[in-house]
Amino acid sequence: MEDHVTPRRVVIIGGGFAGLFAARALRHAPAAVTVVDRRAHHLFQPLLYQCASGILSEGQIAQPLRSVLRRRHNVNCLLAEATDVDPDAKVVRARRPDGGLLELPYDDLIVAVGMRQSYFGHDEFAAHAPGMKTLDDALGIRRRLYQAFEMAETATDPRERRRWLTFALVGGGPTGVELAGQIREIAGHTLDREFRAVDSAEARVLLFEGSDAVLGAFGPRLAERAARTLRDLGVEIHLGTTVTGVDANGLTVKDGNGASTHFPAHTVLWTAGVEAPPIAAALARATGAEQDRAGRIAVEPDLTLPGYPDIRVTGDVMGLDRLPGLAEVAMQTGAYAGRAVRHSIEGRKKRPKPFKYVDLGSAAYICRGRAVVKAGPVHLSGRTGWLVWLLIHLVFLTGFRSRFGALLSWAVVFASGSRRERAFTMPDRDPSPDPPAGKKPLSTSS
Repeated sequence: MEDHVTPRRVVIIGGGFAGLFAARALRHAPAAVTVVDRRAHHLFQPLLYQCASGILSEGQIAQPLRSVLRRRHNVNCLLAEATDVDPDAKVVRARRPDGGLLELPYDDLIVAVGMRQSYFGHDEFAAHAPGMKTLDDALGIRRRLYQAFEMAETATDPRERRRWLTFALVGGGPTGVELAGQIREIAGHTLDREFRAVDSAEARVLLFEGSDAVLGAFGPRLAERAARTLRDLGVEIHLGTTVTGVDANGLTVKDGNGASTHFPAHTVLWTAGVEAPPIAAALARATGAEQDRAGRIAVEPDLTLPGYPDIRVTGDVMGLDRLPGLAEVAMQTGAYAGRAVRHSIEGRKKRPKPFKYVDLGSAAYICRGRAVVKAGPVHLSGRTGWLVWLLIHLVFLTGFRSRFGALLSWAVVFASGSRRERAFTMPDRDPSPDPPAGKKPLSTSS
């Protein structure tokens, strides 16, 4: 009689970089791998701002998880949100989009859930200042950006028009810097001569940062070059500031001297701060693991939780050696965790070496032909930095179609300044044939 060996059950929570690289590392392992994610696609998050600004389409930065992993015959993908973990019963509990519940038993668990936007205790800001962590966020921001110029075109009150042409960004990290540069390029080049009543180039872009430099993690030299490039583009940088209020009419900011100023703006975007999703707190409660202020889970040098060698935490939600929340960290920790599980399944007795991060550098795109790159002692900026940035992102984009499409889109933008992905939708509204009392309909005739 033939023996049937039950394969090792591996559950991976999250289909981002860490989850994807963990699954790939298990491709030859005798294991039944389940990747569970609340979204059905793998997202190249570092290029979200290019989707939001109309350079790239959503299909160029997001690929269906099932398509990405289709050749991994031992991997199954499930559309559900992990809500709890029972480490004693070795079960992950998840909720399907329709509210149905799933229980996923595991022998090994890899947590790769990433982080979400944080408003530092002011969640009420989210209604007026969206963040950018998901594909929905990027498409919503695209609508806000291009809608603002359309609204300015038909605004009859000069103050109202100025509010529509003012864009405020909170957070001077890579996302804030990249978005600020993109908005100035849209205003000064993409929309140049397209409007009749407004001059799009007059749009104001305000960037607020709590520290004393934008892109502080890149070091003083590159930070200063980035700030100089932004100012040359027309971005107004406000350092040492704290946002104390956000509403539909703008934001209130307190400077280092304690003075508060209100900046009228119809478009406020939040690019500062991250926090762990609820599943991280549920896992920490169940295992007794420690979390930092942002919710990152402290792990052992081999990425396991203390007392739970069958649970590994990877990517942005992992707290180890104060590693930054970068895509490269997620890739390396995911691959490491996947290999460690595979070696365990193969029966290797040697304890794995502690995880060691290899810093391949950081990069931020500012505008056409301008980027900053930091890779160890190598600091690049300007055109050289942009070419290196281009190479890095082409290497890590998932799939030939994504790489080719992105390269073509970048070539068009670099050569002409035009953007092919500017389409946005508006929510349907009930028709209102009569204007509200006291209001007159706008006239667009000359």
